[in-house]
Amino acid sequence: MPSLTKFLAVATAAFALGLPAAQAQDALPDLGGRTIVAVTENAYVPLNFADPATGEGIGLEYDLFNEIAKRLNAKVDWQLASWDVMIQAVRDGQFEVGMDGITINDERKSQIDFSDSYLTSQQLMLVRADESRFTDAASFAADASFLVGAQAGTTNFYVAVYNVLDGDEANPRIKLFETFGASVQALASGDVDTVLMDQTSANGYIGANPGAFKVIGEPLGTEDFGFIFTPGSDLVAPVNAALAQIKADGTMDALQQKWFYEYNSAQ
Repeated sequence: MPSLTKFLAVATAAFALGLPAAQAQDALPDLGGRTIVAVTENAYVPLNFADPATGEGIGLEYDLFNEIAKRLNAKVDWQLASWDVMIQAVRDGQFEVGMDGITINDERKSQIDFSDSYLTSQQLMLVRADESRFTDAASFAADASFLVGAQAGTTNFYVAVYNVLDGDEANPRIKLFETFGASVQALASGDVDTVLMDQTSANGYIGANPGAFKVIGEPLGTEDFGFIFTPGSDLVAPVNAALAQIKADGTMDALQQKWFYEYNSAQ
């Protein structure tokens, strides 16, 4: 791919000369109008979800990856899949890139390729706004009647198992749901007592549902989110280059402001 070779040469030269990254930004590879098949779930506010008014897929991940594609002279063919099949489908090449607030970890790295992190977040306990029976993970764990909602195989599930409860993945206090949104609905209706989520999602649900939810306790862990790719994908390097540029020029900050604060306050 000539454009990618040119990009690497220019970037290497810029690094050797000690030039700021911004001076090398014109070296981003040109994908020649290529269509990238991307997949998400539309169930992770405010990263990816259906616009309540139009049903259109919106969110930070949509805006971010569309911006990456624009800078690389590429188009995006957006597809939907449930979380439980997404990693396998990307690994098998059904989709070229996937995103769903996917935590970068060694187990997943053994199956798929990751981009650099585009967002760092921490796991928190979301509860109903009137919750007063427990105030943190320890007081939640101490009462066997309290239930946590989770989606199997997610970071939220494993943090509930190993950071909040007793390390038993079959613990009956963990109620499993097919989607992340369904677990939050169960929390709202009183079927479970907490749902674990990153700060990003907590901000989204609290902002979109004034007076319904709150966060309690201390953060339970830090996680980095990345895009996933079919192993050996030629998209990883170009996407990482565009992502670095987006972080450096303030675009990422603007997207976080839009989706974590401005969108929520407008609801």
